[in-house]
Amino acid sequence: MTNNTRPKVLFFDVNETLLDLTDMKEVVAKALNGREDLLPLWFTTMLQYSLVTTASGQYEHFGIIGAAALQMVAANNDIVISEEEARNTVINSLRRLPAHPEVKEALAQLKKDGYKLVSFTNSSNEGVKKQFENAGLTAYFDERLSIEEIGKFKPFTDTYAFAARKMGVKPEECMLIAAHGWDVAGAVWAGWRAAFISRPGKQLFPLAPKTEIIESDLQKVTDLLVTYK
Repeated sequence: MTNNTRPKVLFFDVNETLLDLTDMKEVVAKALNGREDLLPLWFTTMLQYSLVTTASGQYEHFGIIGAAALQMVAANNDIVISEEEARNTVINSLRRLPAHPEVKEALAQLKKDGYKLVSFTNSSNEGVKKQFENAGLTAYFDERLSIEEIGKFKPFTDTYAFAARKMGVKPEECMLIAAHGWDVAGAVWAGWRAAFISRPGKQLFPLAPKTEIIESDLQKVTDLLVTYK
């Protein structure tokens, strides 16, 4: 299903796609009394309630939702975490994530090859600004987009439509690069093209349309994209 024409804009998810969550998971597991087995439940609870928030016509920063989800998972497992402790744990660790090893070289190659690079994240504007500063990624991107401006989390279709409008391009001229099956599915259903990075533990949603590119890291995605005309 490969389309060898170049997308006008490459949109990048940030957490797990560009940034390595390993350090954060260690911090969150420590807050959960060392219960590493609860990490997947915490992350899915965070995603679930971001969608609940949007579906209810509300908005709160992703990190704050993540902290609330941490309190919920802790409470269900007889672990006491205060609101302040949960927020400090999630927000501080989110902002200090390092980039995956291949990311900077791959981004530099795409930028040199003439692609327009835009980050597109569920994190707040301030949050992703701090993330990029700490990870040394700021210079690689032409623009940073946060769903904060529209107040709806990915994968709501309106959110992808907003990003395309913001960059002045049609949906079919956009490509999302992400390590989350739900994000890739949302983009494709919104009329975008997509590249899936199959980081460990990540899978595509079997009921979504076929994804154009599927590779194990960003460098392999880049090696394909630079051949597009």
